[in-house]
Amino acid sequence: MERKASAVWTGGLKDGKGEFSAPSGVFSHTPYSFKTRFEDAPGTNPEELIAAAHASCFSMALSAQLGAANLTPESINTTANLKMEKLEAGWAITAVHLDVSARVPKADDAAFQKAAENAKAGCPVSKVLNAKITMSAKLVS
Repeated sequence: MERKASAVWTGGLKDGKGEFSAPSGVFSHTPYSFKTRFEDAPGTNPEELIAAAHASCFSMALSAQLGAANLTPESINTTANLKMEKLEAGWAITAVHLDVSARVPKADDAAFQKAAENAKAGCPVSKVLNAKITMSAKLVS
């Protein structure tokens, strides 16, 4: 299985602009710029897309882990809070904190926490990130 996306950038770093697209058409010619990435201008940026990918990947991984324990979630809500910092070597994604709340009938907290930890470790996006990944997971009724 392969997935792809493309990006085009024109101009200098601070005055230029870019756009990215994916063959699925979910996003096509979506603009981004220095200001949407490093300042507070409205619009998206690569790091926001990585956070979205991590939250969605983790949620599916948690569903799979719960299924392996014969538990079916009613809902899993995940927010990935990505931290990017300027280090000596340049900008880096240094941490991601996953905030998770899930409604899982018949689950006890120990089983849920085990499934969440396994999902955090096993999620393909977690595996590709060279960042500290932390998590707060709570089971809601």
